[in-house]
Amino acid sequence: MILDQRRTARPYARMADAPHIILRLSTKNPIEIGDFVSAFTALGNEYERFVRDARPDLAPEASVYVREVRAGSIEAELIPWAMTGAVTMISYMDQAMILEDFVRRYGTRLSTFFKPGGRLPEASKSELGDLMGQVASIANDPDAVAAIEAVEFQDGIRKVKASIKFRTPEARIAQAQITDQRAELDTKRDAQHPRVLLHFARSSIQDAKLGKRSGELAIVDAISPRALPVVYASDLAEQRIRHEMKESEDNVFKKTFDVDLNVEMRDAKPLAYRIVAVHAVIDTPDG
Repeated sequence: MILDQRRTARPYARMADAPHIILRLSTKNPIEIGDFVSAFTALGNEYERFVRDARPDLAPEASVYVREVRAGSIEAELIPWAMTGAVTMISYMDQAMILEDFVRRYGTRLSTFFKPGGRLPEASKSELGDLMGQVASIANDPDAVAAIEAVEFQDGIRKVKASIKFRTPEARIAQAQITDQRAELDTKRDAQHPRVLLHFARSSIQDAKLGKRSGELAIVDAISPRALPVVYASDLAEQRIRHEMKESEDNVFKKTFDVDLNVEMRDAKPLAYRIVAVHAVIDTPDG
């Protein structure tokens, strides 16, 4: 995304009637310059994510033009580069529909955080950072409002096809929820599970470094149906299991291991099984 006020290589006048997005920030106090830039950058970055996902055939690059600055209000226009007169790749109607769809979806995603406990489970840390940048200038002001609009022109008249609006109270709730979700992504928790039954989905006869992932996968039905990486947390546990893999005549996949586990967790989801102790090996001929 390009924050651009140049009028040469991409002359603003040629784009004035193209479908575009308007971001309007109205604040009681002056906007801190970092918050000002973050709001426009966040919108452009989210638009580029949307295009890469929904329309990978289009160039996602977009330019932001600061249209008007006045006391208590800043208005800017985001104009996708692939939709300007320089590169006509799709029809005017398609351009308008893409921007309308983007603003509606963006509004849905952003508004998820306007209530306590709001989360976007699939959001990356990078996107969460942009969403934080989108609300910062409003959250940091005592009485502010932001509006994002998808606009097109019909017979020379500007029409708003989709819009998002939020105020200081909503922005502050969003700021708190986004902060919490970012912290959750960084937090790993361990859970102890004594005497559970484990069976292997993938084995290896190569010795593993203690405390490191072994290359093996195992399933513990009582914890998760997914096969997860195995880590040996004790030499004795590894030796017992290696013996069953290397020396036993029976297929290790037809054995169940009664073990103590320490489960690596993130956001309440198990990531890996650390085998602490092996209590018994049970033959299960039927798999």
